[in-house]
Parts: sequence; C-alpha cells; structure tokens
Amino acid sequence: MNVRDRLLVLLCSFISALGLVSTHHNPVLAQASSKTCPTPALERFQRYKASRGDTLESIAQRYNLSPETIIAMNPALKNGRVAVGSEILIPPLDGIVVEVPKGNNWQQLAEIYKVRADALFELNGCKAPSRFAFIPTPNKSPSRATASLPTSSNPPQTIGYPLPQVAQVGFPYGWQINPRNGQVFFHSGIDLLAAKGTAVSAIAPGAVVFAGEQGTYGNLVIVNHEGGLQSRYAQLDSIKVKVGQKVKQGDLLGTVGTSGQPTINQPHLHFEVRSSSSLGWVAKDPKGYLRR
Repeated sequence: MNVRDRLLVLLCSFISALGLVSTHHNPVLAQASSKTCPTPALERFQRYKASRGDTLESIAQRYNLSPETIIAMNPALKNGRVAVGSEILIPPLDGIVVEVPKGNNWQQLAEIYKVRADALFELNGCKAPSRFAFIPTPNKSPSRATASLPTSSNPPQTIGYPLPQVAQVGFPYGWQINPRNGQVFFHSGIDLLAAKGTAVSAIAPGAVVFAGEQGTYGNLVIVNHEGGLQSRYAQLDSIKVKVGQKVKQGDLLGTVGTSGQPTINQPHLHFEVRSSSSLGWVAKDPKGYLRR
C-alpha cells in the first residue's frame, strides 16, 4: 500500500469514527453556509453506492466533480471501472486531502499548494489546521453547479459606505494577532469605530438573506447584491430589517453595538465584503469597495 492509499485509509477511519460520511443516491451536497463559515469540507464527504450503468464519468458529472478527483479519493477506480454495489467516497468539491505537517499553519500550507490562505481557512471550518486538511483544486467539470451563487464577479455599479460618516478603522482586514489571546487569525472584515446606536446602512441595493443573532458575529445582517457580491454587518446593537426584504443603497439595516464576541471592546461595526466562488463566499478587503 503506497503513501496515498495509507492516507485515504486513515482519512476514512477518521471520518467514519466521527460519523461524518452520509450515504446518498440523491446527489444533493451539503451546502456551504452563507451565514458564517461553511461546514468543514472534511465533514461534507459522502459515500455513493454504485448502481448498474454507472461510470466514472457519470458519477463525476452527477456530483459536479472531475473524474481525477473521484480517482484521487478512490484509487481502486484508477482503471476506470465501477463495480455495481461498490461504495465511492465523494468529496464536496474538487480537491485533495493532505496530512498536515506538525506545526504548519494555513499560510504555510497556502504557499505549498498555491491556494489563498483565507480560502483554506474558511474551507476547513475557520479554525487552526488539524491532522488532515482539504486542499481545493481547479474544477475541470464544465457542468459545475453554481445555482446557489451568482456567477458574475463584477460588483454593483454603486458602492456606498455603511456609516453616516467615514470612521476610523479599529481593527484591520487580513491576518492579525488577536489582542485577547495573542493567537494569529484571519480577520475577514474591518471594524469601523462608531458610537453605540449609530445608524448602519446598506452599501448597495440588494436582498437581505440573513438577519439575526449568529454566534461570534452577534447581531448580524447579510445582504446579497448583484454581481456575486455580499456585504455583512455584524456586532450590531439592533436589527431593522427582515430576511427577504429588498433594500436600496443607504437603507437602514441596524445600529452599531457590541454584540457577539467582538475583537475590540469599544462599540464598532464589523463590516465584511465577500464575493461568490466555487469555494463559497470568499472574503475581500472591504477598503476596495467603500465609497463616500
């Protein structure tokens, strides 16, 4: 048994022990959450039981994966033959599973595999690397399903500002040191300092897809915009919109507060901009999208 096969045996044992693999004939995959971080990719693997007439290509097409990905997860299929009744391990998207060298962080893995560190961070559950990590690879399937995400990467033509006046950045975007515990982490937005109760407005027209309490985000509003863009407004004191509501640029969404688990103690708006991709909603530096 070669190194890759041993790794897959370890992975299967690891996933089975946690009860993370489900068996489906229906190719409906667990969707990455649009609220916060997606469920870790390793927790979204499935097993497919092959039926008569199944081929490597048909199974890959069914799950919107490349045949190479299916083979990488199931070395027994390298000859291209699919035995009726055989169980096939199905990942949530194209990629590979690697055993993480002891002490490696996402930045180091990103350099090794030429993938954005923040994408690895989110795809693996927004936490430090564990024993195994899922590394995405470019999708080769022309039929990749993108119905749940806007396909255009162009932002709306009009981008505004979420507060009445330009605010000081209390905590910046990107890899930072957490002032509470000294750990390095990826800050997916910016914290804009403002007095508690300050009005928070939509930066562009769109639809409210989430409005409520959401863990460390506290009171959170998420707005999806045209062009595959999404804005998030967190740590709010109050929420003034409902899910499904259409908003225009400048419409009131809520007020500044300190809910959730903010990185800094003073009142502020935690603001994020994300764009749709095959990996889900990927965080962008908000500075490039804010205009007054």
